[in-house]
Amino acid sequence: MKILAISDLHSFHSQLKLPPDIQMIICAGDVSNPQNPAINANQVLDFLAWYESLPIKYKIFCAGNHDTSIYHKLIDPRKYSTIDYLEHESIERGGINIFGSPWTPTYGSGWAWNKDRGKLDAYWKAIPENTDILVTHGPPKGILDLSHNYGDDLEYCGDQALFNHVERVKPSFHIFGHIHSNKVDMNSGTRTVSGMKTTFINASCCNDGDYSGLTSHGTIFEFNK
Repeated sequence: MKILAISDLHSFHSQLKLPPDIQMIICAGDVSNPQNPAINANQVLDFLAWYESLPIKYKIFCAGNHDTSIYHKLIDPRKYSTIDYLEHESIERGGINIFGSPWTPTYGSGWAWNKDRGKLDAYWKAIPENTDILVTHGPPKGILDLSHNYGDDLEYCGDQALFNHVERVKPSFHIFGHIHSNKVDMNSGTRTVSGMKTTFINASCCNDGDYSGLTSHGTIFEFNK
């Protein structure tokens, strides 16, 4: 199956160049930008209408920390019949077992699906052993996750507990976003790790600090079970 992974469109979904013959598209969140849920809702509604219209058989969507209107239940993506919305749950499509979750370590305040790092391990225990494709909004620690902290120092800001559970579950692919590419590091893209069967994909489509448009059109990969 030919799959397109995307994330962090931040309202620029209409700019996405859709490649031919895609059978499944997976979005790992942050389709919008404003923190205020009422203002955020307009961008999320526009994305969902666009996403539903795509001529692709399987459309998977997991929200992100910027998608506050979904978190505050102003919008229910489950009302869109052609979109499979995953909020810390699994689904099987085309013979592929997919688990999707929006939770990320807390950064700042007022964002959606944030949890203290020390509490996330309990959440990741819910990832089933039979997961083929894992979709989380945020990255595992040390994998395509270099970003500046509040002190403007670069650090690996992904979640160690998530990495540990990827080692446990061993999905074929782990798709995420949240941490964009920046002036120093290219986080978007694909990486493998010696000794692990999982291919990691940071599908972020915007660059850090630049919300003028898309800088990537996602990552294409093939899954053969």
